[in-house]
Amino acid sequence: MLFALPSQAEQNNRNESVQKKNRAKLSDVQKAISQQESNIFDANKQRSILEQQLKNDDLAIAKVAKAINKIEVDLITTQDKISTLAIEKKQLTIAKQKQENLLAQQLRSAYTTGQHDYLKLLLNQDQSEKIQRTISYYQYLNQARMKEIDKFQATIAQLLQVSTEHQAQIEHLQQLKEKQLQQGNQLRANKSQRSKTLKKLSRTLLSSQQQLNKLKAEENNLNQALSKLAAIIQAEIDLTGLSKLKRKLSWPVKGRMLHRFGTRKQGYLKWKGVLITAPISRQVQTIHNGTVLFSDWLKGYGLLTVIDHGNGYMSLYAHNQTLLKSVGDRVETGEPIALVGQSGGQEQSGLYFEIRHQGKALNPKLWCR
Repeated sequence: MLFALPSQAEQNNRNESVQKKNRAKLSDVQKAISQQESNIFDANKQRSILEQQLKNDDLAIAKVAKAINKIEVDLITTQDKISTLAIEKKQLTIAKQKQENLLAQQLRSAYTTGQHDYLKLLLNQDQSEKIQRTISYYQYLNQARMKEIDKFQATIAQLLQVSTEHQAQIEHLQQLKEKQLQQGNQLRANKSQRSKTLKKLSRTLLSSQQQLNKLKAEENNLNQALSKLAAIIQAEIDLTGLSKLKRKLSWPVKGRMLHRFGTRKQGYLKWKGVLITAPISRQVQTIHNGTVLFSDWLKGYGLLTVIDHGNGYMSLYAHNQTLLKSVGDRVETGEPIALVGQSGGQEQSGLYFEIRHQGKALNPKLWCR
């Protein structure tokens, strides 16, 4: 008994020591879990901030790109006006020269035939019939000269007006070029800022499961947006849908197919449309006439346009650099609706394109050739 008591005490001490160590380990694990949760929360918060910054960068690029596109259209229009005015100015200059020559001929003719002073003819009573004929001739010649002088003055005034407008258009063209240069510099600055944001986003790496959850959330976000749009669509008599247009439509943009409909995207998720690579600023054209239902930035899809074609058919155009149409605009087949970009966090420029019927994604290859 005396020998057993110290042994039991030692055992109790060892057990208590083990429990203390286990409690210390548990406390360390709990602290590590808490720290990891805090790190994940901070990382998600930082990523959310960066995604908002990416949206702002995309919208800034879109604004400048749209302004540049408008300037390019204005440049073409102004150059056409300058060419037209230059032709008109040349024609008026030729007409002016002809009228000058005609007036000169009339003056020379009047001088050579008018050997007698007009007042003397009036006072001479000897040859009244001859004088009357001469006076009539003078009056006819004078009227012809006045008519030509009036035409000449009108030509001079028109030539001055055309010359003034021609010069104004040349100055306007120069202003457009300067503005285009400024907007180009702004666009490069915005793209540089976007690149920095993307680099920061790439450093907040996601696990495969997180990436899957992210894509699933973005897809659900798109589906919810389309459901809301479908609910507010008002049927239009002249929108007949796409059911009779299989393999008759043109692709919205020319380029190489990077991802095809139905192929694996991430985990069990599959592509519900196609991703077409194309250079930045290439025009995106609507596949068929319709009404713009959505024209804005959407997480995961960047600058997105959705067009209603009637009878439950919609087409989607995502990752654009800028959008050229607004909600409610009517668009015709082949009309430019956007410019190719890489908004929404894309590293490569291109267009994501979908066709849907009653909310269900369809293979675009069945409609486009």
